Amino acid sequence: MAKKIINNVKLGIFVLGGLLFLILLLYMIGKNRSLFGNTYVLKARFENVQGLVPGNNVRFAGIQAGTVKRIIIIADTLIEVTMIIDSRMKDVIRKNAIVSIGTDGLVGNKVVNIVPSKEHSSLALEDDILPAKKAVNTDEMLQILYNTNNDVAVIANGLKETIQRINGSNVLWTLLNDKSLPLGIRSSVSNIRSASAKTDAMVNDLQMVVTNIKEGKGSVGELLQDTSFAHNLNAAVQKIQSVGDEAMALTTELKQVVAGIQQDINTGKGTVNSLLKDSLLVVKLNTSLDNIQKGTDGFNQNMEALKHNFLFRGYFKKLEKQKKKEQSKSLTQQH
Repeated sequence: MAKKIINNVKLGIFVLGGLLFLILLLYMIGKNRSLFGNTYVLKARFENVQGLVPGNNVRFAGIQAGTVKRIIIIADTLIEVTMIIDSRMKDVIRKNAIVSIGTDGLVGNKVVNIVPSKEHSSLALEDDILPAKKAVNTDEMLQILYNTNNDVAVIANGLKETIQRINGSNVLWTLLNDKSLPLGIRSSVSNIRSASAKTDAMVNDLQMVVTNIKEGKGSVGELLQDTSFAHNLNAAVQKIQSVGDEAMALTTELKQVVAGIQQDINTGKGTVNSLLKDSLLVVKLNTSLDNIQKGTDGFNQNMEALKHNFLFRGYFKKLEKQKKKEQSKSLTQQH
């Protein structure tokens, strides 16, 4: 009987020990998953969680800060992730901290990374929704890498074909093997250097000319620096403008005269019309001119007769002597 009691006590101690070990194990697991201890809840919303599941780790600046509690689909393009955060992070995580989904290693489990912002903000409180950063899509990265590999392959094939063409080009190898080519290149470089030197000298000379002009040296400099030249130029321009105005006025008057003459001709009135169209007036003018010519000829004959008349012969001789004296005086004064 006593042996049975001892066995029962041993069994009870073993069972009690197993229960204590199980409780301790559950506590350790719960502590690792933030099931025990003081915690608070933060949220973030994503368009794609990239395979994130409840129980994945949440890290703040690379430090274990909590776990993912649940994932809820709010809309077809919006998914809400609820995170259980250790209460020791209450004084660290702020409302403007950026939440993103990453990978624990290259092919490890998904993790939620919380990165602090450089800008100051208030501390995050219970059930606050933190701003989320778009998760990196590994499928898109692999697709881009695949396309890049294809492009590289195409470029490599083109480069290979180009090299083959170069190797098969006799003209190119002939050009490369031409020993006179370096001499030609050197000569060209020498000519370029000479041209550059001449260009520099020309620029320096031009700069010197400009400097002399600015300082008032030389004809052009004196002309540009002379303030009276501008005054004289303005006066000349004003005179030219005045002459132009007078010419315009004279042209206007001539136009008016011509217009009046044209009007007289068209209307059959005025002196001009009479001179141009009245044949009788023309005959009279011709007769008058003939009479004047005849009168002049008669006057000349009378004067010639008076010269030979004994009464006026002496007078005309005195006039001729006086005229000759005046001519000789003028010639003497000129010499």
